[in-house]
Amino acid sequence: MSKRFTVLTVLFCVCLIASNIFETKIFPAGPLTLTGGFLIFPVSYIINDCLSEVYGYRKARFAIVLALAVNLFFVGMAQLVRILPEVEYSHMQDSLDNVFKADLRITVASMLAFFVGSLLNSRVLVGMRDRRSREENGGEVVKGFGTRAVVSSLVGESVDSLVFFPIAFMGVGLRHMLTLMVTQIALKTLYEILILPLTSAFVRHLKEVEPPEVRSFL
Repeated sequence: MSKRFTVLTVLFCVCLIASNIFETKIFPAGPLTLTGGFLIFPVSYIINDCLSEVYGYRKARFAIVLALAVNLFFVGMAQLVRILPEVEYSHMQDSLDNVFKADLRITVASMLAFFVGSLLNSRVLVGMRDRRSREENGGEVVKGFGTRAVVSSLVGESVDSLVFFPIAFMGVGLRHMLTLMVTQIALKTLYEILILPLTSAFVRHLKEVEPPEVRSFL
């Protein structure tokens, strides 16, 4: 197993856990209101793009399943710690509740959306890469990563929002929900585009330093 793949997988897991914690922070961004999770969650899609492009769908799927399992463990342990009795001189319970008290519906919506959206992101990127490879008579595809990354992230993040918002915001007006969904999809895609030069450079570096036996051409 590649050390670089291991590091990226660990970062992928950390991004998922951290984005869920940071969701409790809400801040103004001009006319918009965003959550702290917005700053880090798109990074998980960027890492997913790198994993899928360099190592292939099966290894990316392994990272996605592992991230989901680690997040489930973290959420479960957080709830266990939160409900433990507190000593009299401690005054941390309210703070813990504010951060870790989970709404079951939102938790389920978040995990399901992440799982489906991330898998689709990886599948679309690898599918586009493999199709181009076949058109070029096999071998490794070097060009076109930027397009694959943006298109796959747009698909993944759109499905993520389509799964998350109807479950998490059940009962909210359809118009407001659609506004939230479109805003989130547009901003996350813009995030991906802005950081794409760094992502592309990192992918090129991985393809140069990783031996062929750990990479996936098809």
